[in-house]
Amino acid sequence: MSEPAEMVQLPNSSKLITTLGIIALLSGVLVVSIYEYTKPIIAENQRLATERAIFKVLPKAKTRQTFRIENQTLKQVDDKAVGELLYAGYDAKGKFVGVALNATAQGYQDRVDLLYSYQPKTGCITGYDVLKSTETPGFGTKITTDKKFLANFDCLEAKVNDEKTGLQNQIKTVRHGTKKHPFEIDAISGSTITSNAVGRMLNQSGQRLHPLIDKNRALLKNPKKP
Repeated sequence: MSEPAEMVQLPNSSKLITTLGIIALLSGVLVVSIYEYTKPIIAENQRLATERAIFKVLPKAKTRQTFRIENQTLKQVDDKAVGELLYAGYDAKGKFVGVALNATAQGYQDRVDLLYSYQPKTGCITGYDVLKSTETPGFGTKITTDKKFLANFDCLEAKVNDEKTGLQNQIKTVRHGTKKHPFEIDAISGSTITSNAVGRMLNQSGQRLHPLIDKNRALLKNPKKP
């Protein structure tokens, strides 16, 4: 007659729970530590990317000033300021050359973030730079390379209406090859969703911020000396 099999002793449940709790705690501490360590690095990289973009979309600018949007007014702030910001550019003689603004919208895969230039004097959007995009290479990313699409921004009309409440005309993206008006964006063939996102974000930003910029042109032209 065979001997009965030896019973396998299971680990104590309380010890198991304690061990898992310690592991979870250490993992949490590690995640928080990594986040806090990388947070200033990420912020600095974002600041540098924005700095490069400002002078790219405002090529005549040699210096710039930062303004924060507060309750439908503009307040001049330093470079460490947080909140909704816009940037005014000035040439070598200190003459105001335009404003750089952030805009964002949902693209095909993810959010697309732009920094675009606006000229209050002419009412034109004259260029942009992509700060963030994960769109499909060869399709969505054509917004940075397609020459015909970029030609829309030689002067995309974004004038403020007489009431100073919004734009004279809604900025909108139209089907490729059908553009008839200076406030329309001729879409990229095969990349309609991302093209539409660009039009949508510029219209939303323009409707809200261009009247505010127009009302504060004196401040933008003559900021306080840093």
